[in-house]
Amino acid sequence: MANRTRQTQMKREKERRRIEKAADKAARRQEAKQRRASAPARPPDEDPDIAGIVPGPQRIYEDMG
Repeated sequence: MANRTRQTQMKREKERRRIEKAADKAARRQEAKQRRASAPARPPDEDPDIAGIVPGPQRIYEDMG
């Protein structure tokens, strides 16, 4: 029986890595989905980027200038 060529072995290894990567990606997606589902709901009227910012003059730090 003839030995498989190096290209065939490399191709099979490449396909195996692709399948493993896809499985890892699916697992990460599922984990993220569960994390989002279990996270506390944030108020719909509050923007998380500007939450806690007070309008008006800002405090001047001594080391800034």
